[in-house]
Amino acid sequence: MKVNKTKFYTVLFAFILLLQLYLSSFKINIFIQIFALIIYFYFEKVTISKKFISFISPIFLLFFLGFVGTIVHRFPIVNVVKDVFHFLKPILGLLIGYLFYKKINDFRIFVLTIVLSGFISAIIHFIVLIATGGFSTGNISQIREFSKDNFLELFALFFLIFYKKFTKENLFLSKIKHVVILILLLISNCLYFSRTMIVVSVILLISVYGYIYITKKSIKYIGTTVLLIFIFYSYLFSIKIERNKPGLEGFLYKVKIAPSELFKTKIDRNNHKELWDHWRGYESKRAFALMTNNPSSFIFGNGHGSLVNLKFKAPLTENKEGMKFISELHNGYSYILYKTGFIGLFILIYFLFKIYFLIYRYNKKNNFTLHFISAIGIIYLFTSLTITGIYNGRDVIIFILGSLFLFHSKENNLVNVTIDE
Repeated sequence: MKVNKTKFYTVLFAFILLLQLYLSSFKINIFIQIFALIIYFYFEKVTISKKFISFISPIFLLFFLGFVGTIVHRFPIVNVVKDVFHFLKPILGLLIGYLFYKKINDFRIFVLTIVLSGFISAIIHFIVLIATGGFSTGNISQIREFSKDNFLELFALFFLIFYKKFTKENLFLSKIKHVVILILLLISNCLYFSRTMIVVSVILLISVYGYIYITKKSIKYIGTTVLLIFIFYSYLFSIKIERNKPGLEGFLYKVKIAPSELFKTKIDRNNHKELWDHWRGYESKRAFALMTNNPSSFIFGNGHGSLVNLKFKAPLTENKEGMKFISELHNGYSYILYKTGFIGLFILIYFLFKIYFLIYRYNKKNNFTLHFISAIGIIYLFTSLTITGIYNGRDVIIFILGSLFLFHSKENNLVNVTIDE
């Protein structure tokens, strides 16, 4: 029986995206992604553009740089393998996104896949909220209990709304289908009550209207946005908002403490309220303290397999005993600094700015792929502060980035080289 490869790789791509969100095991997800690439390399003639190889080379450098500290310090193999998988994750995501849609070779199918996958995710979100009783409590913490954030749905929403703006054609022939999917995606996105999703949506909005491309006009609009944020925070700090309150007040409290949650490091570990409100800062503080005791780690890091000593057993998992040593940090910059030193941190920042500056290099101000690629660069610069950026185990944006770069390469006729016959 002859397999329709367009349908096969489309379904497989959507399946991988949804597993990223709903399969809790990071290891199983990695094995599935590796297996998917093995299938592709076995059945297809693989060609990759030189530009793509150059594009992802910083991620490969970070992957190999992590072994320097491992060789010096000699960590248990179990811890090393765990870190190797985490550093491999963005490489796999970029390759899957790039190679699958190189075979499918249809930009509209790519956008449809993201939109429909996001729609399926929104349906799942509603089912979870109803089944767990999140709606009935009115407590935002309860609503967010099983659904922290979802960038697949957010990108699906923006792809659906702005596809016609860039391509001058409708994504769906049926207007009813378009409206139904739009409404469900919009409601579902709002119900995540995610501070990170709010910031990412602002970045995407600025991007699709061209203000991510710095001009006098864009500086004016960005400046206005910053001023509004400043006014909003001035208001939040002028009123009393109690912690763990149900409804909107609980969400506003989380918004209020967001800046200090990232950067405050003077934390009383015995004050649980203060500790959990500033957990990201505490993680980074411990990592930096351990690096200070080992100055060479500032150069090339502690390596794959290194752990951060929290100095107490934190209830981070279902294990009642808690975890005293952790491998991952919420702050992606601290994470990369701890694992690969300032060399690795420079490589990561270079890679993220490289993504953003593509829009300047090709100077196309009304181009779908470049607007979203550059937006992703800014998004990762931000999410690296909050949820580990490209090294987040549940990240789906990296797959979207790989596909977008493929279509960007096709638009600019970038040269291909054969990797495997």
